[in-house]
Amino acid sequence: MAVFAHVTVSVDGYMAGPDISAQEPMGRGGARLHEWIFADNEVDKSRVQDTFAAVGAVVLGRRTFDVGLDEWGDTPYPAPSFVLTHRAEPDREMKSASFHFVTDGIGNALTRARAAAGDKDVVLMGGETIQQALRDGLVDRLNLQIAPVLLGDGLRMFDETGHYELKPLAVTVSPTVTHMQYEIVR
Repeated sequence: MAVFAHVTVSVDGYMAGPDISAQEPMGRGGARLHEWIFADNEVDKSRVQDTFAAVGAVVLGRRTFDVGLDEWGDTPYPAPSFVLTHRAEPDREMKSASFHFVTDGIGNALTRARAAAGDKDVVLMGGETIQQALRDGLVDRLNLQIAPVLLGDGLRMFDETGHYELKPLAVTVSPTVTHMQYEIVR
């Protein structure tokens, strides 16, 4: 089991465009980053299927939850999802799994997610959540998709995360995105 960040970024390092809102959850121009998820090619379809099969739990930030819920209509993966928040809420049951709201920090959210995941992986979602987990040394692997677009502004993925050495595990190119997997060297 690994804790991994699964994120798509633009060539210039943005994981969302500017002006993130409920109407534009990926910010202005940011929806382009996720076109590969819906692409009709075997490379991208296989990557989506493999990731869904590997995920046993999700840890995501409150903003990701707030702007993503309407888009997903369910949990983002068919697995228990733990939302980091300052506002306690009762668990929310969905079609394929449930949301659990965690107010006592990312370490506790990951402990709960690991227990729920069993022998499967825990995926991190949301810029601030991933950045915090990286700063705290809680990430084992980065699964990056590099979309062939320059956003020029928005939410940068790796600002203030610190210095890490990465061991390349795999690179796969599709017609819509470049998939890269790295292990974080400790």
